[in-house]
Amino acid sequence: MQIRENISLRPYNTFGIDTAARYFTTFQSTSELKELLRTSSQSTSAKMILGGGSNILLTKDFDGFVLKNEIGGIEVVHQDENHIYVRAGAGVNWHLLVQHCVENDYAGMENLSLIPGNVGASPMQNIGAYGVEIKDIFHQLEAFHLYEHTQHTFALEDCAFGYRESVFKRRLKGQFVITAVTYRLNKKPVFHTDYGAIQQELEKMGVQHLSIQAIAQAVINIRSSKLPDPQKIGNAGSFFKNPYVDKALFANLQAAYPAIPAFPYDNEHVKVPAGWLIEQCGWKGFRRGDAGCYEKQALVLVNYGQASGKEIYALSEEILQSVKNKFGIELEREVNVV
Repeated sequence: MQIRENISLRPYNTFGIDTAARYFTTFQSTSELKELLRTSSQSTSAKMILGGGSNILLTKDFDGFVLKNEIGGIEVVHQDENHIYVRAGAGVNWHLLVQHCVENDYAGMENLSLIPGNVGASPMQNIGAYGVEIKDIFHQLEAFHLYEHTQHTFALEDCAFGYRESVFKRRLKGQFVITAVTYRLNKKPVFHTDYGAIQQELEKMGVQHLSIQAIAQAVINIRSSKLPDPQKIGNAGSFFKNPYVDKALFANLQAAYPAIPAFPYDNEHVKVPAGWLIEQCGWKGFRRGDAGCYEKQALVLVNYGQASGKEIYALSEEILQSVKNKFGIELEREVNVV
């Protein structure tokens, strides 16, 4: 548990933003975290828990302790006639966990292939893609209270999952460190192929017999074709949430823009793709210096090399305002701004 000083965070965030941490260290277990918190509590400096760095925009240096969660391990903790329960440490790479489960025929995660980040962020964000969200496969999580130094277990109902939301982003924000997550996966797969272009991709692949392996590969192919690799172009995936609007507003928008796409949300609202709204405002492919809006997917803001977090944030502000001016819809950032 070596604490280093004045460390660049560029290697630790997928945007590749070059800000610095006053103090930086890693932990591989709850006991190490507890010891670090005890040590750092002697200082008045702020603390930031960092996972895979895939859903964060750093806009300034951090004058405090950055504690990087590297708790590992994947294990089957229980199974019954229909389900298998897989527990993973919060520091495990998300896609590696998905691959592990797919290879072992544990069904339910395949639609979530190639999402960047680590396991710990999956329930915090209630990550989702292609018709599946974490809440659909979640069993429980373990979390450590930053200030009381106590371990807690959260069941599904405790997490208050919503669209890219959980209790950890609202009422309990900044209070807990997620240390492990247990997922309830299926022994008999339930296929989800009617969302996005999965069915078309499966046909393109020539798949004759549907399997979770085929779906995972189809999702990987689609995501790879649309989204930039953070190793090559800095980004945090989807920067904005898809907004949901009431049906009366949507009817007015549809009259003005007949091609506007939408998906069911609830009895009173429909969900409109944020990428479509942003593209209609002319941002797709836009670039100012090294800050830009990705040429293949307007939902993704990118760092082409040396952009600062403030430049990326300023661009996002302009995009938010233009969508509001044109459509009367207020977009919300999915990425956490620090």
